[in-house]
Amino acid sequence: MQFPMYAGIGLHIKYSEERYQSQTVADNHGVKPAVLQERHFAGVRLYTWQINEHVLLIKLNYLLPQTRNRRVCLNLAMAHATSIQYEPVAEIGGGAYGTVYKARDTESGQFVALKSVRVQTDQNGLPTSTVREVALLRRLEQFDHPNVVRLMDVCATQRSDQETKVTLVFEHVDQDLKTYLERAPAPGLSPDRIKDLMRQLLCGLAFLHSNRVMHRDLKPENILVTSQGQVKLADFGLARIYSCHMALTPVVVTLWYRPPEVLLQSSYATPVDIWSTGCIFAEMFRRKPLFCGESEVDQLGKIFEVIGLPPEDEWPTDVTLSRKNFPPLIPRPIADFVSEINEQGAQLLLNMLTFDPLKRISALNALEHPYFQDEETLTQTKS
Repeated sequence: MQFPMYAGIGLHIKYSEERYQSQTVADNHGVKPAVLQERHFAGVRLYTWQINEHVLLIKLNYLLPQTRNRRVCLNLAMAHATSIQYEPVAEIGGGAYGTVYKARDTESGQFVALKSVRVQTDQNGLPTSTVREVALLRRLEQFDHPNVVRLMDVCATQRSDQETKVTLVFEHVDQDLKTYLERAPAPGLSPDRIKDLMRQLLCGLAFLHSNRVMHRDLKPENILVTSQGQVKLADFGLARIYSCHMALTPVVVTLWYRPPEVLLQSSYATPVDIWSTGCIFAEMFRRKPLFCGESEVDQLGKIFEVIGLPPEDEWPTDVTLSRKNFPPLIPRPIADFVSEINEQGAQLLLNMLTFDPLKRISALNALEHPYFQDEETLTQTKS
């Protein structure tokens, strides 16, 4: 059976235990709703009930990462006109996936950030893949990680039979890292401040990766910095949500923070975010991007000017672009490009900007790097 209630409704995603189902049934005068549909997708079971003429209950059941048998139930209650709860105040940005608005939550009075995407739908409504990705991100809220922006709510409104607008509601932070760097007085951020920002960034990234969430589009604009100097990663996982079943709109994502495996259209995993973090690390010192290519090939060329042309045995075998298209360059000292960085910082940067993603340092290991030890500890270790 098809989903009959998508038109003109909002979508709210809330984390809960199995008991949510029985509570919802009890609220419906003790009448147990019939299962309208059961769908399976990549280990996920998706059930849909008709609660009444206005509300659907969707139960999303899946295995938690790093567990064998614990399953989590996410219930998605769909109700009319929930998007009215958020009143747009001002446009605060735009990107590859649409316009970002600052809005006021009319219930709490707090400011939030609204990010919308148009998703192609079929006779079954929202694609299961989109529901699954949003639900996985929504589940992260229960951990309340200090370096990850909170996804507070999700609303969906059907625009036509073929298209639904999904709006993600995030906590609002006034500035991103790009603005933070631009506002820093000359000569820029101090080495200690950069170290603190990097530590927070890697803490947030380690948390996401431990929950099997890739960012895929990490750049200064997607790293928020509060007035207290707290770093919060934003837009994590959204590239995957948007790419699942996005409506036909042109998408242009900056090349400057993309790792070689993505530029070469090879397979990739969480190390893509480490490369991007390395580019951002260098930019904090330089106050300008490290690699500014105008195309995928040009970007690769600029990367090889710094790290050298990788050996033949490290070149991915699943790509069409040949290694022979690039001159035989040798690695250059990091100090030539990031002059203010110390020895430990340069070593960490090289570990992040490693061509082979399997040899690239992880977020957890990066946090254990000597760069993050204080000078006194380093002196004691050397002696």
